[in-house]
Amino acid sequence: TLAHNAIGRHISQMVNVKVVNDESPWLKGMKDQVYTIPISHGEGRFMASEEVIKELYKNGQIATQYIDLEGNIAHGMPFNPNNSLFGIEGITSPCGKIFGRMGHPERFSEGLFRNIPEANYHNIFKNGVEYFK
Repeated sequence: TLAHNAIGRHISQMVNVKVVNDESPWLKGMKDQVYTIPISHGEGRFMASEEVIKELYKNGQIATQYIDLEGNIAHGMPFNPNNSLFGIEGITSPCGKIFGRMGHPERFSEGLFRNIPEANYHNIFKNGVEYFK
């Protein structure tokens, strides 16, 4: 489930996410790449039982995770701003065709984040179009 952010309010900021599994058509060829993307939400904290999380890991459904500046999984503010369990930012369906995430890569545009030089476009849409056409 997605619960209210741990701080109890809306969050809008840039975050670093790492692709930890690229078996989804949306993420093909992106494993281990890091993207700095915008987030903007009030209910973005990924919550699940330990049993469900173990199953997601076992099935390779944990797709993206929040990371800190050293590349470690982020477990809280400021790098995991909603305090999602295990830094989970995005998951996929078992077959990989459905990718749900908190970040908003569609909000990236050249020149928009000039004050954040590491911001980069996580172009999941190109991969999706290639796969589904």
